[in-house]
Amino acid sequence: MALDPRRLLILRDVARAGSISAAARTLGWTQPAVSQHLARLERDAGAPLLLRGPGGVTPTEAGELLLRRADVVAAELHAAEEELAALTQLRAGRVRLVAFPSAAATLVPEAVGALAAAHPDVTVGLEEAEPPEALAAVASGDADLALVFGYDGPPAGLGPLVWQRLLDEAVHLVVPPGRRGPGRRGLAALAADDWIGGCVRCRTHLVECCEAAGFTPTVRHTTDDYVVVQALVARGLGVTVLPASALAAYRHPDVQVVPMASLGRRHVGLVHRPGADGVPATAALVAEVRRAARDTA
Repeated sequence: MALDPRRLLILRDVARAGSISAAARTLGWTQPAVSQHLARLERDAGAPLLLRGPGGVTPTEAGELLLRRADVVAAELHAAEEELAALTQLRAGRVRLVAFPSAAATLVPEAVGALAAAHPDVTVGLEEAEPPEALAAVASGDADLALVFGYDGPPAGLGPLVWQRLLDEAVHLVVPPGRRGPGRRGLAALAADDWIGGCVRCRTHLVECCEAAGFTPTVRHTTDDYVVVQALVARGLGVTVLPASALAAYRHPDVQVVPMASLGRRHVGLVHRPGADGVPATAALVAEVRRAARDTA
């Protein structure tokens, strides 16, 4: 028997809410109504899909399989909604955007502001996330577009997602006030310093650059907040590396920025599901982000 896609989405809501009662509240239904749909879906599937317990529900192996398909169904339904909005010539539409912090502070306000001026009835919802989480959100259909980055190339883990390169930016050494530059020794001159690391990808890039210079850095502090990073550096609590966009978003008056080619470059781009850039509201935001990136470069 064919599976009802509506019940797949109910299964998705229950799995995400963690319990049937919580999903019922989210859907505005009664708990028995949700349970009946799940029971019918399990009969159609020919296997249990959820394990019930006092702490909530846990998907079975069959349930996990259907949940992966449910994500695809949800993404396609959202694309269909956006395509229908095209009939009103962008007098409606919604785009869900995920962006890493420095892009959210630099590219996003300009792009979203321009889109709002041109198409005031198109709404954009922004969430902030680092690339791995942003890629997962797009792949699962929870976001339409993601601003992500990779060092010296596109980010890893794209899978079937489409990458649109926007710009590449320098990565700079950031040191406390009055500190002499590394000179000819390069990063090796800072081998004895404490370092401040950012997100996992940024820390990985930092360690790789330092190891190429002949040492493993002592990462004393870890934060992906570039304001906090610079405050720590300004107080002499370590040195760090930051991309140009983070320094454009915020520049502490008491840090020194040292350009160093050996730190490579960070590649920034947009990621979306295949065909998503053909949806009018999404395409309009893509165009504005690309324009903002050209203005930045």
